[in-house]
Amino acid sequence: MMCTRLCSSHLYLLSARLVSTAAPRAVQAAAADKPPNILAASLAFEDPSAFRVKSMRELCRALAVFRFCSFPVLVNNCNKLMSAARSVLGRRVFSSLMRSTVYAQFVAGEDEKEISESMEKMSRLGLRPMLAVPIEEDLGESTGEKRYNDNMDAMLECVRMSHSNAWSKDPMMQLKVTALLSPELCVKLTKVISKQAYDLDLLVRAMDGEDVKFPGLEESEAAHFHCSLRRLNRIAEASVNKVRVLVDAEYTYMNPALSLVTMAMMKKFNKDGAWIWNTYQCYLKETRSLLLEAIRQSQEGGFCLGVKLVRGAYMDKERKLAVKEGRPDPVQDCWEDTNDNYNSLLEVMLRLIAQDPQRYRIIVATHNEESVKRAAKWVGELGIDKASGSVCFGQLLGMCDHVSLTLAKEGYAVYKSVPYGSVDDTLPYLVRRAQENQTVLKGIRKERDLLRQELRRRFKSLELRGGVKG
Repeated sequence: MMCTRLCSSHLYLLSARLVSTAAPRAVQAAAADKPPNILAASLAFEDPSAFRVKSMRELCRALAVFRFCSFPVLVNNCNKLMSAARSVLGRRVFSSLMRSTVYAQFVAGEDEKEISESMEKMSRLGLRPMLAVPIEEDLGESTGEKRYNDNMDAMLECVRMSHSNAWSKDPMMQLKVTALLSPELCVKLTKVISKQAYDLDLLVRAMDGEDVKFPGLEESEAAHFHCSLRRLNRIAEASVNKVRVLVDAEYTYMNPALSLVTMAMMKKFNKDGAWIWNTYQCYLKETRSLLLEAIRQSQEGGFCLGVKLVRGAYMDKERKLAVKEGRPDPVQDCWEDTNDNYNSLLEVMLRLIAQDPQRYRIIVATHNEESVKRAAKWVGELGIDKASGSVCFGQLLGMCDHVSLTLAKEGYAVYKSVPYGSVDDTLPYLVRRAQENQTVLKGIRKERDLLRQELRRRFKSLELRGGVKG
């Protein structure tokens, strides 16, 4: 398929025009300025010394896990392989093996003591935790109100842990709406609001306990929606002024419903700061218009906007679904178009933040080094205080440490997405994330090379010490 990548000058003009449709005059003026020089020479991410804080065991474990993850056939068949290993080794030995390898690489721990130890270590390295409860649902997995209430309790506990421990200032956590609201109803809502939009105030009133009517929903569906909105309301009430809640995006067949409830939560709880954030997936063609609409809504509604900007992870499934359903492909035509979309929307947000850092916030959630360099460069040229937290960076726990540690050393706010829980609870979550993020996994060759360099340096140092003693 022909790639439609825009040249940088055309891309810049397009983003400036888009800002002008959604931003106040001061931001329009900023967007009309000469575009800044892109590359941040001070952030090369080529130095293996970033890994000197790692123990020898951690280096070897990371290399082994990354090597496994570099084979798509192994990642795609993880569930079968784990099931076979569990049968051969037994549940206890299998759990011990996983705990010392994959689990130790990507999970903070099972209980608060283990989590605290992991988070305190991160804090000493200048990194901030963004806790993630590993619970979610997809179509056909709905479990009923009791399970959704249990999930709410788990998320309230996540809020408590994030706030009560001195791991970092300005704590964050991730939230999956489908852990509290059935995916089936999300799909139904998406279809309903495509024909008849819901006003955000309608959802806010429902969150406040008012018995409102939702057009297009049956009685049982409306009852479940009311319960789900009250669950979301309880989590938001517990987190406001304490923990920033970043709501994850999922599939296009339910994202409009997820965004609807997230924007309603923003309207209610983001009056004085960005405590509820939404996620925007730049691999989708519609993301530009969605983000600009969110900017417009936040300005008209008088609330703050928090943005988690990602490339996205559901590309293969989205394309297959589009073919199956006979509708246009929602995914960008090529990888370069995704990159261009990400970088242009990143610029839109940074220019807004430069004008009003209290009203707008963004987490540059990416492992892509070019986008990280662009963001760091623009933060400097636009005069944004990198220590304020209005612009921060995010990567996954156990991955991309050469980027995270370098950014933290330079004084930027850097968060690591941190799942926690038992081996049995977190492994399905990790497998799903690995299968969704295979593009990221294929790109860890550089990190493996830097890990090897650090290992060789240590072995050489040991040899030299042995020679001196001899």
